[in-house]
Amino acid sequence: MDRENRGEKSSLRSARARAYMHIHQRITSGQIAGGTVISELTLARELGISRTPIREALTQLAAEGLVEQSPNRRTVVAKLTRQDIIDLYELREALETYAVAKAASYPVRPLDLAKLTSLNNSIRSFQQDLIESGQSALDRAGMARFVAYDLGFHTLLIQLAANNRILKLVNDTRLLIRIFAMRREGHDTALLEKIYQEHAGILQAVVEQDSHRASRLVSEHIQSSLRERLELYDRWEIEASVRDHIPFFFDVMPSAHDSYSEPRSRSK
Repeated sequence: MDRENRGEKSSLRSARARAYMHIHQRITSGQIAGGTVISELTLARELGISRTPIREALTQLAAEGLVEQSPNRRTVVAKLTRQDIIDLYELREALETYAVAKAASYPVRPLDLAKLTSLNNSIRSFQQDLIESGQSALDRAGMARFVAYDLGFHTLLIQLAANNRILKLVNDTRLLIRIFAMRREGHDTALLEKIYQEHAGILQAVVEQDSHRASRLVSEHIQSSLRERLELYDRWEIEASVRDHIPFFFDVMPSAHDSYSEPRSRSK
């Protein structure tokens, strides 16, 4: 009997893990947009499992901030308001400036320096890609590659501080911003150069073990990214308002929101 119970518990854990990964992937890939109601029954049918592991997976995702659950057990994919974006960036800034200042208090190993330099050089290489392609800005695939290198650069910097809890919190914060705020419009060559130079300045400060300068440069870098996000958010909110009141205008006028965006977030 004990063996049978252990087998049932193991099977339930496996089903819960599979449900969690399935829902998490669909949310993070944008297949399920913010504000979408999640049906336990539909997911159970898709995965061929009972609703119990689905419900447990959704509870875990709610704890991580990816979904919101109401008292009547209605589950909705989370959406960010303008203030949510500000709050997340402030949290990221507080954690990352501390981590980078701590990292700058130690000598950087040659291998880590080589990796960081390579990641930043890869960001600059997108400029040449844009020039050769004749495009004015990175397309969706190009932005996905940019985000990977940018995230890699910041993640490795934080790893130098040797604090895994800070690393997890920063990565979770960046994930929420990326999924629920909106995806950035494609970067042009000027913005790519700006980001490259800011990264280079931060890295130089860390190499020179100048904690104060490293912290200040990271703070400025994150605040610049926040301003960009808020400007985009505000522009799309205005556009959405116009769309609601003058829908025929958008029947004849394509918008930036249509060409490269995530579903917008309405204020709560």
